[in-house]
Amino acid sequence: MAKTPAWTRKEGKDPKGGLNAKGRASYNKSTGGNLKPPAPKPKTKKDAARRKSFCARSAGQMKMWPEAAKDPNSRLRKARRAWAC
Repeated sequence: MAKTPAWTRKEGKDPKGGLNAKGRASYNKSTGGNLKPPAPKPKTKKDAARRKSFCARSAGQMKMWPEAAKDPNSRLRKARRAWAC
């Protein structure tokens, strides 16, 4: 039986929110994506734009999932903290 990619399992998820390095590598390999780590303190304009975009998208998720928005331990809230949204 084949294992599922690490990004779908606990071992690929960061306890502080989002994916850890192993999870990002697993996602990139399985989907051909190019995920990068969070940019809470961006050093370049490109990283600043990426952070702004993530914060805007995740704000929409907060509206879609009000129960997750209220729970401080939800994956959504943890990811927003990791990105400093």
